[in-house]
Amino acid sequence: MSKHEQEYKMIGLNIAYYRKLRGLSQLQLAELIDLSRTHISNIEAPNMPTAVSLDTLLDIADTLNVPAKKLLDFHE
Repeated sequence: MSKHEQEYKMIGLNIAYYRKLRGLSQLQLAELIDLSRTHISNIEAPNMPTAVSLDTLLDIADTLNVPAKKLLDFHE
């Protein structure tokens, strides 16, 4: 178990929230940032906390038109 498992879970849930808010599927988001849909699914899956690189996090934030800090905000 990763020491940051809970944080990865929350990041994934935040990404899923903003992705759905923008009306994008996992596949659409994946294509826009040149990742596989499976990787996006793994990042978002709350039962499978997956680490995400800073580059990927920033790409996702840019694509979803949301400040990166919103993806790291665990208190909303």
